[in-house]
Amino acid sequence: MPGRLPTKDDFASSITLSIAHPPASQPATNVLILLHGLGDTSASFTTLGQRLSLPETTCVSIQAPKPLPFDLGGFHWGDDIIFDQVTGEMDVDTGFKSSTRMVLDEVIRKGLVEKCCYKPREIKIFGFAQGGIVGLQVAAEIGEDELGGVISIGGTISSSIPLAALDKKSRTPVIVCKGSENSTVTPSSIQKIKDIFEFVEIKEWKKIGDGMPSNRDEMLPIMQFFARRLRSMKGVPEGSAELT
Repeated sequence: MPGRLPTKDDFASSITLSIAHPPASQPATNVLILLHGLGDTSASFTTLGQRLSLPETTCVSIQAPKPLPFDLGGFHWGDDIIFDQVTGEMDVDTGFKSSTRMVLDEVIRKGLVEKCCYKPREIKIFGFAQGGIVGLQVAAEIGEDELGGVISIGGTISSSIPLAALDKKSRTPVIVCKGSENSTVTPSSIQKIKDIFEFVEIKEWKKIGDGMPSNRDEMLPIMQFFARRLRSMKGVPEGSAELT
């Protein structure tokens, strides 16, 4: 049977998040954790979860824990803020230890698994850019458990993850989507992802940069991934624990 519906009281009060449940006619068989990108807030991904309208799925949109400096607005997932002295651009990968602990320990282990009785396999992560990096790092560090899947848009593996620290490849399925030009997802970063995860799909969109999907063709591989990974209680006899 699916876990019970999570509420904000199941998570630490220091974590800013929103929760959207499926219609009352559907069991909340799956949980989708949504992680926004650098400089954004959880509000935009709350809307994304509603637009996805995935069956039997509760969406939990989490806000990054640290505000950007200088009244720039928005939040970031990194352990630090570093600006390139030449370009003035912000370094995206400054380590994600604290954010990973928040998502993995506080949200997934203590909240969704211990309090709401979900299995890790029933939990998926959708992350954009920095949020995608955090999602991949959470899946890499979850140990023997297997998440239902990670979708990363333009996010790679953080340089803070040493391959030597991983005993064996993670079995959490991963799909990484990237632009065909000016992508942060480089061939070397793809190889590192494949070194860490056993099941990896790379989808390249014909566009510049790693923005969010903006049309049906870009969204199709993501929805196909959901179709394969979402569990369903539809057609399962009452009392049965079998899920597709």
